[in-house]
Amino acid sequence: MIRKLPRWVEVGGFFLTLLAGSVNAIALLGFNHQGVSHLTGSSTQLGVELADGNLPQVMHLLIILASFVVGAALSGLAIGNESLKLGRRYSATLLAEAAILLLAMYFLNRGSNLGHYLASGACGLQNAMTSTFSGAVVRTSHVTGLFTDLGITFGLRLRGQAIDRRRVVLYLTLITGFILGGVLGAFWFGSYRFNAMLAPAGIAALMAITHLLYWRRVRAMG
Repeated sequence: MIRKLPRWVEVGGFFLTLLAGSVNAIALLGFNHQGVSHLTGSSTQLGVELADGNLPQVMHLLIILASFVVGAALSGLAIGNESLKLGRRYSATLLAEAAILLLAMYFLNRGSNLGHYLASGACGLQNAMTSTFSGAVVRTSHVTGLFTDLGITFGLRLRGQAIDRRRVVLYLTLITGFILGGVLGAFWFGSYRFNAMLAPAGIAALMAITHLLYWRRVRAMG
């Protein structure tokens, strides 16, 4: 399936994971150590808070989880479940993500939890969008599956099976992007606090414009 993806997917995937990694770093530093680019930690924390009977925090975490799902639903509504294909819908989805991140920044600067929920929704939107690349082989808002798939690939090599080099390159590219995003997000938050959300929002907007221009060029040539 990965071999069928266009060659520019690695570049786009790198910047998307960088974006998500930076948002998650800002969240971890500014949201009381709550990540938003994936739901594993938040789901575990929800269980802990349920055990403690901390109802306000339970509600907060439930809304974070629900916001991620709503973001994914918006992506499903806009894009569907097709394999990757150039078109306006990806640009529109990326612009929507940029707008949501800017709204998150606005509310976070005012101490509102709505900023947390919007940031989670933006990550859900992005993760669902890239999941349609080719049967959910590309995820860009978390890296657990990437490390798992990388390990499986190496395990198969130990069994004597040939390694799909492009698969390994793609996984390593996405992992590198997410980690680098975490580094940048930490620096940005240290300097600009929640205004650091401007950077990932700008990346999303720039990717939207780049994709739209590329799509129009391909259509004109085609």
